[in-house]
Amino acid sequence: MKEYKVYFDNRFITVSDEPDRLRKYSLFHKYINSTLLRDAVASFQSGSQPSLNIFGSDIDTLWDQFRSIFTMLYAAGGLVRNMKSEFLFIVRNGRWDLPKGHIEPGEKPEAGALREVSEECGISGQKVTRALPATWHSYSFDNQMFLKKTFWYAMSYEGEEAPSPQKGEGISEVHWLSAQEVSAIKEDIWLSLRTILHKEILCP
Repeated sequence: MKEYKVYFDNRFITVSDEPDRLRKYSLFHKYINSTLLRDAVASFQSGSQPSLNIFGSDIDTLWDQFRSIFTMLYAAGGLVRNMKSEFLFIVRNGRWDLPKGHIEPGEKPEAGALREVSEECGISGQKVTRALPATWHSYSFDNQMFLKKTFWYAMSYEGEEAPSPQKGEGISEVHWLSAQEVSAIKEDIWLSLRTILHKEILCP
């Protein structure tokens, strides 16, 4: 089964090429046309259902139609590991998060991820070791729906700079956390990041 998962805070929509019977969903929606698809997404976004599975046999067309509902944005960020096998986390607007931000015009995602880590955490010299799975999430602002794709990279850091938060971006704290400490706060981390963290930290 081919699928895309889009997070709405800690709720999500799975777009797939067949009904996803392996997971429990609050709602299912079979794709018929773009108007009904738009209505289903708008209803989910304004409601409180924890999950929705939208499915259709032509996944490429369905995914294109789904994305056309939103204004697209692109971001990049990093999961940074230091020489002590600690991981760099921030507290943004009261919630644990990984450093990330919008990609600038003409900027490659990898370069944007490195820049955002430096800007948001006050360190330099981190290096990308490999790409991680991208995540998708949606939000509304000023009566407009946005869909953001975030490119993620695993990074290594061998420096000794003390991290400092970029407070102008709503970041109040920056910390190096052990795997055990990450496990202790996982319920306070965005659902969209937990799949990455389970694979990279919690269940290596």
